[in-house]
Amino acid sequence: MSGAACLAGTAALRGGAGLVSVACPQGIQAVVAGYEPGYMTIGLPDDADGQLWIDAVTDVPRMVDGKDSVGIGPGLGTSTDVTEVVRRLCTVAACPVVLDADGLNSLAATIRSGGWEGLEHLGPRVLTPHPGEFSRLSGLAMSEIENDRSGSAREFACRNKVILVLKGAGTVVTDGDRTSINPTGNSGMATGGSGDVLTGLTAALLASGGEPFEMTRLAVYLHGLAGDLAAASLSQPALIASDLPRFLGDAWKQLFTQGETEGATH
Repeated sequence: MSGAACLAGTAALRGGAGLVSVACPQGIQAVVAGYEPGYMTIGLPDDADGQLWIDAVTDVPRMVDGKDSVGIGPGLGTSTDVTEVVRRLCTVAACPVVLDADGLNSLAATIRSGGWEGLEHLGPRVLTPHPGEFSRLSGLAMSEIENDRSGSAREFACRNKVILVLKGAGTVVTDGDRTSINPTGNSGMATGGSGDVLTGLTAALLASGGEPFEMTRLAVYLHGLAGDLAAASLSQPALIASDLPRFLGDAWKQLFTQGETEGATH
């Protein structure tokens, strides 16, 4: 899904990342490159169906070498080859890694059966599932999750030593010790591609070198605030995912203004 890669890459730029590279199957590289001139693209081997081919595994160490953060999952698809690419990335990347969408689906069986014990944990890992994806990751029924969103997210994060972002109304951000309920966002953001924007934005903030939990929390806040500003301008029904990067600039400005105001009052 080329659109997902484009949204994630654009959001990473709007999140403040100085250099962004979007890795994608060679068959859609021209489409992804043509969407936004500000990021670079890396073409990976793909099969006859356009999905990543197993040979892409050998490219992973080169792709992540020297990177400050990595996001994987948006528009990725699922297959045995894709799962091997995701596993390889998780084991070689020493930098923070954000896993979303098919990045999570590729590892769901592994995580559910043995947590991250089978995957080397070289750096912070941020998982950003919606409730359905979290159900597949945790093995919990949807009803169990919705009855105790904070508790189920916190227990999973603690057991697996990850930062978990459980998306939805009142997104939960937790590392198993600290837990935050995000106050921004609206129902208009329940649209295809919104999560891809969050992946790119989170990866950008993690690349800044700030404390991973706080950077993840900030990404979720800014993502929701951009959605609120977009909805105020366009309405919730008309809001689409590509609006979110466009309103991230206003979200940043509002955040800076809040900081200056709070500094003046203290």
